[in-house]
Amino acid sequence: MKTNALQGIRVLDFTTTIAGPHCTRLLADLGAEVIKIEAPEGDMMRTRPPLRNGASGVFTYLNAGKRSVVLDLKNKSAIAAVKRMVAGADILVENFRPGVMKRLGLDYEQLKAIKPDLIYAAISGYGQTGPSAELPAYAPMIHAASGYEIAHMSYQQDRDRPDNCGVFFADFNSGSYCFGAIMAALYQRKTTGIGQMIDVSMVETMLGVLMGEVMRTQVHIDPPSRPMFGPVRTKTGYVMPAVASEKTFQGLCHAAGRPDWITDPRFAKYTDRRNNWGEYVDELEKWSTRHSVEEVMAAFEANGVPASRYRSVPEVMADPQTAHRRVLQPVADAGGTLQVVAAPFRMSEADTSVKNFCADLGQNTKDVLRSFGLSDGEIKAATG
Repeated sequence: MKTNALQGIRVLDFTTTIAGPHCTRLLADLGAEVIKIEAPEGDMMRTRPPLRNGASGVFTYLNAGKRSVVLDLKNKSAIAAVKRMVAGADILVENFRPGVMKRLGLDYEQLKAIKPDLIYAAISGYGQTGPSAELPAYAPMIHAASGYEIAHMSYQQDRDRPDNCGVFFADFNSGSYCFGAIMAALYQRKTTGIGQMIDVSMVETMLGVLMGEVMRTQVHIDPPSRPMFGPVRTKTGYVMPAVASEKTFQGLCHAAGRPDWITDPRFAKYTDRRNNWGEYVDELEKWSTRHSVEEVMAAFEANGVPASRYRSVPEVMADPQTAHRRVLQPVADAGGTLQVVAAPFRMSEADTSVKNFCADLGQNTKDVLRSFGLSDGEIKAATG
């Protein structure tokens, strides 16, 4: 029978919005007891649509499996309660602007005096130190600040305006990196008995994915005539072939019925092919636009070309592979039940499934504070 990999680990979650809650939901998925500390008005994501009976679907997506405790951190008794909780916790995660936790008396330097083996993780836009540290940060502006948007735009033909933002890469990537660093810190603590501070920068997270751009900034290379990974038009839509090796390039030529392209001096060598890729795609589309998406995909598959048609999210959600992997898992909240995406990894000896509840605001305040040894009088002072 599978167990929870993080059974017995207690996490104090001071995060809001997306990046931090994504990190701590992964911890909850692995069985940690995650205690979400919320202001009296709650995490602002509780009010974000879609709403069902007042329950936000996106909040549930990010906070499944956590317990909710309401504390007003302007209250000195609430700060004292947090310090009591820190003494009995393993991990603290926050994504306030740098300096906020210090002003509250809850920064790492002060808390490690209470709990020397505490793992304290902070996610911020630019990191905890440096001239930009205290700037506000949300994913869309981090995409712009990191160079990501200009890099992405450079791959689009005849584009002079960056894209609008609706998918928050910086948040989810930063939360995932923070989760990974916490796992490493837990292992190090097991071997040394020492806790530590983890400082995750969203800008550095996004810069880290710009491998090609970082390299080309240091070593000049002429850009291809057209990006080598792009859509190919068919009679009924587009497909995306991923031609990443000589074998797959040769397969693409055979799929189009043009084996002569393999030895064509414009395309035979990778460097020449890269420089003439726009011409190659123009030639390829003379073939592909005579066929449907299904026919082109069948030709690609028959010749070993990695490719996909462009799918919508509802199509992916209905895919038998999605069902087989149990990618979508139910969570109950005040609005009923909805499906959220599980962690993208499976473990042979550990349960990684989404915990199937999402707490109402402050639902667990008294029970959680009692579990840390606070008396009813102390709870009243901290929450009153």
